[in-house]
Amino acid sequence: MPAIPATSVANLRDLGGLPLGGGRSVRPGLVLRSAQLDRLDPDEPVVAGLGIRTVVDLRTETERGERPDRLPTGARQLVADVLADHLAISGLPPAARLKELLTDPALAEEYLGGGQVRTAFAQTYRTFVSSDSGRASYRALLTELGAPGAGPLLFHCTAGKDRTGWAATVVLCLLGADEETVRSEYLSVNTAVRQAFAPMIEGFTAQGGDPDLALDLIGVLPEYLEAALDEVAVRHGSMEKYVREGLGVPDEVTGAIRERLTAGRA
Repeated sequence: MPAIPATSVANLRDLGGLPLGGGRSVRPGLVLRSAQLDRLDPDEPVVAGLGIRTVVDLRTETERGERPDRLPTGARQLVADVLADHLAISGLPPAARLKELLTDPALAEEYLGGGQVRTAFAQTYRTFVSSDSGRASYRALLTELGAPGAGPLLFHCTAGKDRTGWAATVVLCLLGADEETVRSEYLSVNTAVRQAFAPMIEGFTAQGGDPDLALDLIGVLPEYLEAALDEVAVRHGSMEKYVREGLGVPDEVTGAIRERLTAGRA
């Protein structure tokens, strides 16, 4: 899924066009994902042309305070803090410390080396599914997507890869995308994220830092997604039950999402 070539928004993507089987696909222009919008230029033609009406911000209060969103013209913002009740115990560094860690290989090794970063990310992905704030946030997103008369919606976190990646996975699974499509969409952000962080990674490795550690931190790995999917399977048995019972999204809302976001023959 290629990124939309906006200069003021990183990692901007439309889920539209992704295949759903049976000749169906995701309807273009209605559900988009990105990194944070702190540098968004509402007058940039490619951004203005999307007609975004709702922005769902999945970031923490600290992240929002340090880099507030700039909204597209006419758009409203909905805050849905996925990590509100988890960040302090996650084992992951706050976003504000990412730059510090990637400029200090010794510090990064202490906090994230020896597989700690992968363990921490896997645990965090599980809390996307199980924590109160995670459930409330993804319920809010799906409720907005299924609202009558909803316009184009964009959801995002900081880099647009983890909290945002799980949101895209839930939407695609609800629409009937197969495992290969879901996995490919999830991993498709790696190129954009690695390009964005390339200078930082190069500086980190030049100082003797482990490049694999850096990539595990700034990219996404299949095992991160698998952790969340396993949490769904263990707790609920299926994505359908996770949405209905775990998130508390009524079947009529799920039906409205499918009707609105699905193009092509049944």
